[in-house]
Amino acid sequence: MTIDQKRVENGGLIVFLAIITTGLILVVSSFLGALFSAVLGALLFQPLYQRLLRRWPDRRNTAAALTLLIITVAVVIPALVLSSLVIEQAAGVYAQIRSGQINFATYFQQVYGALPMRLQRLLDGAGLGSFERAQGQISQALSSSASTLARRALSIGANAAGFLLAFGVALYVMFFLLRDGERIGPAVVRALPLEASVAERLAEKFASVVRATVKGSGVVALVQGALGAITFWIVGLPAALLWGMLMVIAALLPAIGPAIIWAPVAVYLLATGAIWQAVVVVISGVVVIGLADNILRPILVGRDTGIPDWLVLVTTLGGIELVGLSGIVVGPLAGALFLTGWQILTEQRQRGGTVAADDAA
Repeated sequence: MTIDQKRVENGGLIVFLAIITTGLILVVSSFLGALFSAVLGALLFQPLYQRLLRRWPDRRNTAAALTLLIITVAVVIPALVLSSLVIEQAAGVYAQIRSGQINFATYFQQVYGALPMRLQRLLDGAGLGSFERAQGQISQALSSSASTLARRALSIGANAAGFLLAFGVALYVMFFLLRDGERIGPAVVRALPLEASVAERLAEKFASVVRATVKGSGVVALVQGALGAITFWIVGLPAALLWGMLMVIAALLPAIGPAIIWAPVAVYLLATGAIWQAVVVVISGVVVIGLADNILRPILVGRDTGIPDWLVLVTTLGGIELVGLSGIVVGPLAGALFLTGWQILTEQRQRGGTVAADDAA
């Protein structure tokens, strides 16, 4: 076989792989979210599976099935119960927004009226010309966002059949990823068209970022959201569970964090004369909710992912806009692999320059 024939055959194989890979992605596109969840679950709960496997070394199916049972009982069922409560509160909030019982313009006006006259004049002379105009636009944006959030929560509840199907697919795939992960992972790494050391380094970064994002950011956000919901319930805020869920989402954003939820609530309570409620929210936000991140994240993450906070923020927001809630993991993962890839290229060029200099000497 000539060299030209070999090149043509290799090129044909690459074209075939590109076409068939694209076709496979299109075929399973409806279940990409379920497959991604299965991969995340297999990576996150692999230590639990390994512990069960050490107890029953020759019963891999049993260990994988017990792992899924533990995940279902300890994680999935509580999540479904919590989701049903959030959907119920979202339905109530959506109905109150439509009926006018919840009016963000009124809330802004109450806050504005409680401000000192000097600060009111300063707000009137800044920005969009008048505080009333800014108030109207911000109130409309908040009402639209709250209505959108409530409608999406209701649509999730209405699309229960599709959710159950995707959930079943995720569990089914997770079973095989747990059972055969020790063979699947290395096989995928070996199949990558990269140097073995580069492929292994990228695979390690992929696993570390996924675990750090889910275990660190995800669990910490859930804890902060739970603390926020308890705080809002103590001060008598309506739909405390829904606001706590909003705090979970906000807590996934570095630098900003849950303060974008509890701080406006504290300002509103203070402006409307609910002094002790505002003090409780501020103390809980700064001391309890704020310290939860500093205490839990080092314990759960264990090691730094090497991603700057500003890049985590930008990639998380961009990922959410691109692929929805999965972007919480996809965004930082893309950023981490981007930095790692360029770092590897830089190291290779530096080694190449050092070898060339040695040869010249």
